[in-house]
Amino acid sequence: MEPEGITAGQATNMAQSAASKLSQMGERTKQLVIQDPERQKRIILVIVCIALLLDNMLYMVIVPIIPDYLEGLQKSADHAQAAAAHTNSTNSTFHKVAKGNFDLQIGVLFASKAILQLLVNPLSGTFIDRVGYDIPLFIGLNVMFLSTLIFAFADNYATLFLARSMQGLGSAFADTSGIALIADKYTEETERSKALGIALAFISFGSLVAPPFGGVLYEFAGKRVPFLILACICFADGVLCLTVLKPFSNRERENMPVGTPIYKLMIDPYIAVVAGALTICNIPLAFLEPTIANWMEETMHSSQWEIGMTWFPAFFPHVLGVYLTVKLAAKYPHLQWFYGAIGMVFIGASSCTVPACKNFGQLMIPLCGICFGIAFVDTALLPTLGFLVDVRHVSVYGSVYAIADISYCVAYALGPVVAGQIVHDLGFVQLNLGMGLANVLYAPALLLLKNVTQMKPSFSERNMLLEDGPAGLYDTIKMEQREKKKKGLCTTIDENGIETFAQRSFSEEESSGGEYA
Repeated sequence: MEPEGITAGQATNMAQSAASKLSQMGERTKQLVIQDPERQKRIILVIVCIALLLDNMLYMVIVPIIPDYLEGLQKSADHAQAAAAHTNSTNSTFHKVAKGNFDLQIGVLFASKAILQLLVNPLSGTFIDRVGYDIPLFIGLNVMFLSTLIFAFADNYATLFLARSMQGLGSAFADTSGIALIADKYTEETERSKALGIALAFISFGSLVAPPFGGVLYEFAGKRVPFLILACICFADGVLCLTVLKPFSNRERENMPVGTPIYKLMIDPYIAVVAGALTICNIPLAFLEPTIANWMEETMHSSQWEIGMTWFPAFFPHVLGVYLTVKLAAKYPHLQWFYGAIGMVFIGASSCTVPACKNFGQLMIPLCGICFGIAFVDTALLPTLGFLVDVRHVSVYGSVYAIADISYCVAYALGPVVAGQIVHDLGFVQLNLGMGLANVLYAPALLLLKNVTQMKPSFSERNMLLEDGPAGLYDTIKMEQREKKKKGLCTTIDENGIETFAQRSFSEEESSGGEYA
């Protein structure tokens, strides 16, 4: 009996030892992967980039699918009406609407995402500022997942419209919170520019690879397959977000500083200039996407594969533009406004040359130029928005990047609805010349941002010290981390130090016209 008892005791000890070692290994792995700040930042960047990739793929994947699919539904309605005099009222309604206004129907469907996103963004920006970045990101991914599933199984126009609108709702949360999360984690300007540049590269890749991806799978595998693939990727990203960010167990947001209201950010002249530039620079892309296919068919007699592949080569100059802007910003950070202005001139010149193209190969050149210019503007001005919030307001980024998202949505909401009417009334040539001229004329406005980099990034801490003081441990740690990163400022804050620091910031803010003076 004794040997058996000893054996059982040894087995128990071995089991406890193994469990203890496994627990220690799990804690070490968790500490290395999740708690290490650099690794956590990289994982967060991956989560956000996948979310942005999915959103833009879902935005563009319907371009080759939906018109053909709706046309098929229309033909089915025609056959049903011809076969029976007492056609179903739903099909009859669809037939009557589609027969007269098929292009308008497609335009409204395409624009519904941007329109709803435009309406929700002011609310989502405020919500993100109040609760933090991780919960809205997780909510956005869940809504996008449901939207993608509805797209896969939709069999009428109303369901497609619901799916497209839901995608706009998800994007208003996922896109804004994702970009804001990157700006919050990457506080150093060079790192922030690089991280936002990577995110923009994923946005570009999603937008440009989606039409051929959707067209090929739709033709050979059916309508559902591309949407189901995107739904699976979205589900995996949501699980990764839930595992890494732990949105419902993060207590830091209880002590988050209160962000500046979105209406105050909108009337900040510097932020208004940046938002205007983001809108104007995206108008050529937003207006050409719904109109260029018909123009190519009429003037070049292009085939479907040529129309589908028109935008794909533009991905490479876009990535090149992002890379060049990040490198230039690291070397000459005070010239961010200049890079944006150069990008707008490039977009304007390229847009004006589009109507002069005579064949598919020539058309690729100005389209590449437009995407190259957009890369310059976006990569230069998105980090500038974060910097402006740091120096003129409170370092909470939800509302300011909601304004950036609103700027994009204005262009993409108008594009599918307005562009076709402009082409019909004035012509394709006049549309492109107008868009090119708008970009060139707006470029000098970025001169107003010339002195932005001379502002000291100390306003949010000054405001916190003078008005409220640290609201909790989160604010105290955040202030100490930022103070250590800044040159010329002491790392220990005493009473005299606060007074000197506040006095200097106050005089700078008076000269810059901040509202807290």
